[in-house]
Amino acid sequence: MAETHYPGAAGHGAAHAHAVRHETRDINLGGVLAFAVGLFVVALVIHVLVWVLYTYFAGRAIAARGVPTYPLAVNQAGRVPPEPRLQTNPREDLRTLRDSEDAILNSYAWVDKNNGIVRIPIGDAMKLTLERGLPAREQRVAK
Repeated sequence: MAETHYPGAAGHGAAHAHAVRHETRDINLGGVLAFAVGLFVVALVIHVLVWVLYTYFAGRAIAARGVPTYPLAVNQAGRVPPEPRLQTNPREDLRTLRDSEDAILNSYAWVDKNNGIVRIPIGDAMKLTLERGLPAREQRVAK
């Protein structure tokens, strides 16, 4: 009852099963490999051609940039922007600022010669403050 029948086959299914084979002409391996190699070669040629074209265009662009194309740009060569400008060397600017501040803090100079106001070095000013003390308010006694 449980026999396997193949269409067009005569006899029992077990005898016919040994005669079944696969198709040997399904794929042409040489043709597939030749196509893959050809595809790789064509891709390589295209990449080389695009690289040559890019270098040609880059060379033309560099050669064309020699002359400014805008006539208004010719007159603007020596012009500087208005103040305040960006710092070109911020470390040197900070060093200069600190040196000038240190010179002010550590030197004697007249602030107002007519009124007798002078500037003294900050270290001396601190020593004088410790010696003399700070002025204090008078304490009022509540009645």
